[in-house]
Amino acid sequence: MMGATLSRWSMSYFAVGFVCLLSSEALMMAGFGFPATALAAPDTLVLVHLVAIGWLSLLMLGALFQFVPVLIAKPLYSDTLPLPTLALLVTGLAALLTGFLQLGSSIPGPSPSFPAAAVLLGCGVTLALWNLGRTLWPARPLPLPARFVATGLLCAGAATALGIVFALVLGGVAGDPKLVNITAYGIPVHAIAGLAGWLTFTAIGVSYRLLAMFMLAPEGDTARSRAVLYFAAVALTLAILGGTAAICLGRGLNTVLIVAAVFGVCSLGLYGIDVLHLYRARKRRTIELNARMAAVALANLGAVVLLAIALIMLGQFEAQIGAVVFLATFGWLTGLGLAKLYKIVAFLTWLECYGPVLGKVATPRVQDLVVETRATKWFWLYFAGVWTATALLLLTAPAGFRASAALMFIATIGIGIELVRTRLMADVKPEMRQSYPTRRPPLPASQQTH
Repeated sequence: MMGATLSRWSMSYFAVGFVCLLSSEALMMAGFGFPATALAAPDTLVLVHLVAIGWLSLLMLGALFQFVPVLIAKPLYSDTLPLPTLALLVTGLAALLTGFLQLGSSIPGPSPSFPAAAVLLGCGVTLALWNLGRTLWPARPLPLPARFVATGLLCAGAATALGIVFALVLGGVAGDPKLVNITAYGIPVHAIAGLAGWLTFTAIGVSYRLLAMFMLAPEGDTARSRAVLYFAAVALTLAILGGTAAICLGRGLNTVLIVAAVFGVCSLGLYGIDVLHLYRARKRRTIELNARMAAVALANLGAVVLLAIALIMLGQFEAQIGAVVFLATFGWLTGLGLAKLYKIVAFLTWLECYGPVLGKVATPRVQDLVVETRATKWFWLYFAGVWTATALLLLTAPAGFRASAALMFIATIGIGIELVRTRLMADVKPEMRQSYPTRRPPLPASQQTH
């Protein structure tokens, strides 16, 4: 890894995202939003976007700014654009949350919050897509994981475009009947573009590379992995483009989404087989904590699919969709994000501190920066909180849900402390600290490249 370039702002994205995750868990613990209020209530929309944009999207972008260059063996197009991108996304998110709070009369209005959010978030996402797109474009034909990422970025653009339409209509700026219809009926399409397309599809692509890299498993562009890409691409095209067209033409949206779901389930089933192959074919026999917890998150993804199918067969899917989305968001996406963040922070910190002296002096391993036995309990507590919260949502027990959210909050704080200790090199043995180049890495952002 000598000569590898570190993303200057990835740690800042991770830090801001982590604060948003803790904030959302604290709000759930306090009984704010669903299930205390309806899924479409303004308070719930505050929670949803705090998690989807503030936590998951910032986490994903921070990771992509670092690892897209690794996927294609080319440098990031611009290492300065991530900072204004972060500023635009954070201020845009603040404006969006303000708009939802005004919509629910929690704070006084009116104000131009929704139009401002549309402009700020639109510009922020555009900068991110431009930077990553210009990075990927010269590397064509793209390797398989990068093709997943490229498709996920297109979905991010679609989710943002729909969100801008919603914001302009809610802000009273746009009144075209088709845009009003999209706002009224397009929430499922917006959610699919964001959660399924942007976040899940991109996470799948990145996981192919990271799981193979951290477990020393064979990478390959196989017929099965390409089928995962193609089935998912068809599903997302049907859901996003077909769904939007159905709304504009006044046709049935449910039929389009059902057909898309069939392709999506096929894609996820094949992905599950691929993941099992990676774990079985790994050369690193002792699985590190991040890989073990990633396996739990992947099992949660399978549970999401099975739960959705069971609820559809029972005719309860619409009534219980909140539980499905919760398990997908916190059991799958957040679980995988926290697991990989635990490894990424250690890996980037090690690379930053020891990369310049690698081969010149004795250096610790990446694993020497962490204490897995101490961190393990926090991950299991987090997943236990997610599982009990999902069960209590299915049982319509809001008081118990708040208690489970408290478990998630406590566990996330514990994981956060472990991440800070890793960043501060607090667990490196004293005899290895003589290898420090000049200084410890700063918190939260690394400001140097090697």
